Amino acid sequence: MSINLAEAVKLKSVITKKIQERTFAVNQLTHVIIEKGEQPKRPDYTLEMLEAELKQLRYDSRKLDSLIYRANIENVIVFKDEEMPIVEAIELASQLRAEAALCKSLGSEEKEAFYHNSGEAILYRVALYDPMTYRTRANELEKEAHRLSNLINAKNYQVEIEFDDSNYF
Repeated sequence: MSINLAEAVKLKSVITKKIQERTFAVNQLTHVIIEKGEQPKRPDYTLEMLEAELKQLRYDSRKLDSLIYRANIENVIVFKDEEMPIVEAIELASQLRAEAALCKSLGSEEKEAFYHNSGEAILYRVALYDPMTYRTRANELEKEAHRLSNLINAKNYQVEIEFDDSNYF
């Protein structure tokens, strides 16, 4: 059975959440509070059952990770006439967003502003660059990151990996 890479990424999140829930359930299942002299009621769902479920979830998580990593390395996208593996494109999109955030911050500054001080001289804080240039650059970088993310998402729906998700949906 195969699923596309986009579904695999979502499934990985579902499995991770199930692992957390089952781990919490183990903690709930291992102890009860009773009055002295009473016998604890044994739950229908045993610790062994939970441990077996966790074992399978962890296996599926590892297997899915491996398949996702392999698919992200073996499959490529083309961005600005450059072919790159999906994993590199994901990193580039992150870098573009980080650079856009920095440019946005620089672009939000004023070219020249009165600088408050307690002395007698009148001081100004002056930018040694053109903030408008950075505002424009931030917008362009955000657009590039968005275009790249769209290419990654589209590719994620095209790439198929062999994984049986019938236990989860």
